[in-house]
Amino acid sequence: MVVNADQDGETPRSPEAKLGMQVEDLWDVQEAQLTPTEKLNACFESIPVSAFPQAPSSQVTEISSDSSLAEAVKLLARNKILSAPVVDCKAPEDASWIDRYIGIVEFAGIVVWILHQSEKMEGGDFFDLAMNSSENDFGPAVVAATNGMTSPRFRSIHPDSPTATCGKFFEMLTSSDFYKDTKVGDISGSFRWAPFLALQKSNSFLTMLLLLSKYRMKSVPVVDLGEAKIDNIITQSAVIHMLEECAGLHWFESWGSKKLFELGLPLMKSSHIIKVCEDEPVLQAFKLMRQKGVGGLPVVRSGGNKAIGNISIRDIQFLLIAPEIYNEYRSITAKNFLTTVKSYLEEHQKESPLLSGMVTCQRDDTLKEVIVKLDSMKIHRIYVVDETGDLEGVITLRDIISKLVHEPRGYFGDFFDGVIPLPANSRV
Repeated sequence: MVVNADQDGETPRSPEAKLGMQVEDLWDVQEAQLTPTEKLNACFESIPVSAFPQAPSSQVTEISSDSSLAEAVKLLARNKILSAPVVDCKAPEDASWIDRYIGIVEFAGIVVWILHQSEKMEGGDFFDLAMNSSENDFGPAVVAATNGMTSPRFRSIHPDSPTATCGKFFEMLTSSDFYKDTKVGDISGSFRWAPFLALQKSNSFLTMLLLLSKYRMKSVPVVDLGEAKIDNIITQSAVIHMLEECAGLHWFESWGSKKLFELGLPLMKSSHIIKVCEDEPVLQAFKLMRQKGVGGLPVVRSGGNKAIGNISIRDIQFLLIAPEIYNEYRSITAKNFLTTVKSYLEEHQKESPLLSGMVTCQRDDTLKEVIVKLDSMKIHRIYVVDETGDLEGVITLRDIISKLVHEPRGYFGDFFDGVIPLPANSRV
């Protein structure tokens, strides 16, 4: 059944479906001896990224380098995006795009900053101070620590110990002048600044898909050289939505109708899944994401392998936009975090993937079924479980895109030679 056209079977129901039909036309004229993957490579190499549907205006949002960290968090949370291009507030109006932007601010970078601040305050005596002192006593300690003025009693016993932060920490941090006055441009060395790797409108779909999969980019800006600005931002989620809209087309079905195990999914063995136990501090979850370079992980029951929830990198926002909801906790565990944030979202009638809980599939599900789940629930990963509910693996958007295309030998050539290096004092 073709689901990408309206009732007369001729007009595509969406820009993504129209694009899928363009791929279908190209698919039909490919040489018969080519493998399905080689056919898709050839199709996507023939389509420029300018043909990709325009992202909603809220997702092509820029932020000035003189904006505060607090403003950046609110902007990302409000627009439900993982990152935003940062415009140099000192750039002249006629600046080229490479001089107009200084990088991309993302939740992953904010996690780095939060971990840096919390680690300055780490140590058992800190929690006694936080829980038993008044705000007048506790406030100066937060300000001193976040400015680097640590004392031995606040230092971690071991540098690798889990970061355990009491509930009051985030309310004190976010109400401090230090947090409010910290500028996006001021902390670029602490942020995970992705090199500003942008595509031009003439670059191919294949290039874009490879960057979003093999080269691990969450999103790819497309620049308009004439206007010297970003014209579109293509995310992994947008590509998955495009694929969902293409269900029913021959090229999609030849690939999407296969079962996960037939495609070698999940890529990661169950023993290698990065996870956090429910009674561990929630900042340990974000620390693991930071250390392992992943965008989310499951929360599992203590002593078992059954997941009770998922924490994503973007969920760091809930420690900053509603810090007061954790005041009663001596330590915000992963379980406490999930429970409290869900109650907060339900009370304020806000939508969030976190409300979906654990979204799972099994190895004999088809890729199309998984794509539909990921797209409809607006999530970035799905967990593979066995018949008893134990974790067997995880499948991310990147994993799916990586099964769609492959990189021909020497394809990129010197494409990456102009990538801007990370700042010398970067923490990544």
